[in-house]
Amino acid sequence: MRRRQNGFTLIELISVIVILGVLGAFAMPRFANVESKARASSAAGLAGAMRSAVALVHAVWLANGANVRVVELEGAEVEVDERGYPLNLVEVRNAMALDPVGNGYVLVEDTVAPEGAARAPNCGVSYDTASSPPIVVVVTTDCS
Repeated sequence: MRRRQNGFTLIELISVIVILGVLGAFAMPRFANVESKARASSAAGLAGAMRSAVALVHAVWLANGANVRVVELEGAEVEVDERGYPLNLVEVRNAMALDPVGNGYVLVEDTVAPEGAARAPNCGVSYDTASSPPIVVVVTTDCS
């Protein structure tokens, strides 16, 4: 009578551990940069939401006769310039249904940035009123 084997040999276990280690060594660099890519995508998504808010404010301003200095959106009052665009970043945030600051974003140097971004001015969204019409600028050069 032969005895049946009731488990794995030491060689088999070491082989599996080595294979898993090699796979982990190749897979780790691929997933290491996921966090910074997520912050960059988050900033790009926020920029889209801010552009929509600016366009909505301008459309309501035009619909109200293009001669008001305050536009009301769902109970929120937004001050606009003579062209009908929000005056500054604070007014853009007022125009948004949900203020991003405190909801995964922080305000640093007139830039709304995803929380955890090491250098917010190089990873975030700002509102440039110097151009005509004003534009929402997204910067994702360093979202580490």
